[in-house]
Amino acid sequence: MTPDTPLPVFDFADRPDYSDFTRAAGTGRRQPLAGFDDDYTDIVDYIVRCTHKIWEEKAIGLIYTHYAHNALVHTTGGIIYGRETVVRNTIQNQAMWGDLRAYADDVIWSGDDRLGYYTSHRHSNTATQSGYTEFGPPTGRKIAYWGIADCFIVHNRIVEEWLTHDGVTVIRQMGYDPVALARQAVLPATPHTHGEIDRLPTGQQAPEFLDVPDGTRDPQGFVRAVLLNLWNARLVNMVREHHAPGHVAFVPDSRKLVGYGDYENFVITFMACFPDLAITVDHQCVQGDAERGHRVATRCTLQGTHEGHGPYGAPTGRRIFLIVISHHIVQDGKITQEWTVFDEFALLKQLYGQPGGRGDAQATSADLVP
Repeated sequence: MTPDTPLPVFDFADRPDYSDFTRAAGTGRRQPLAGFDDDYTDIVDYIVRCTHKIWEEKAIGLIYTHYAHNALVHTTGGIIYGRETVVRNTIQNQAMWGDLRAYADDVIWSGDDRLGYYTSHRHSNTATQSGYTEFGPPTGRKIAYWGIADCFIVHNRIVEEWLTHDGVTVIRQMGYDPVALARQAVLPATPHTHGEIDRLPTGQQAPEFLDVPDGTRDPQGFVRAVLLNLWNARLVNMVREHHAPGHVAFVPDSRKLVGYGDYENFVITFMACFPDLAITVDHQCVQGDAERGHRVATRCTLQGTHEGHGPYGAPTGRRIFLIVISHHIVQDGKITQEWTVFDEFALLKQLYGQPGGRGDAQATSADLVP
């Protein structure tokens, strides 16, 4: 390696400690970062440390230099428009959780500094509810939950972001009944109309069965085909065929699924509640190699109609929309570990909330978590 050769980008397969990032700050570029602040060494360092600066050091004003003025932040609860709204909602959120800690668990990325970088940042969060929320006064309760933030970044500024977190876990840990709170939610005055969900190609035709590529040679295509076959084509046999026997999955409501039976039950139960459920794969990126395994980030849109009995109660006939972000570890051609995060509390609000609010769905500070 010559003096002019960039150092390897921080790789979470090597489990770097946060102190590794702080020691490297300002020591030079590990990859091209045209237009980025000088202290950032690579794109992983950028997303980890700017999150830390804004949320834990409380340098909230850095949002002005790290977000575009017209940034879009997508959540299942709605869209946050503009940098100033991000600042406002961050202040309100930090007032709720004064000691919030966002522990970076992985960053899977793609892109370059010319066309922009895309990062998928998985984090484990802890906090104490020390301030007022929309649900009431401080409870002093401790919370811990998973979240994933996908960001599109150009020249040091986040242009677009997709956020999802385990919202129902937060509500339960605060001591509230998620369904009771969901019934108090106010939905847009004029709900959006929906046509038929595009799960089948046309009318009465069968769903497409995708060929599943080799997970070692094409891990990104492998995960995409498994997800679409599993959820859209209802090929639940994908679990035993393409997951390792000891597969572990972390899913909403703080559930840890181990092995085939747990995971199959999770999939079938969800499908039973939303029989016309369909997903679209919106974005993917991958890091890793065949020797250590690949880490694949996949962002999906999930739609369905609540027409079946299950953990969400009696059928309401309502349509749901979810942002779902998954991180999969693929080793030796099999999925060995998975984190799938979506806001189950936002789902409950779509099922049980009352019409009568604004005509547009606008995310609130509760949706804006790191």
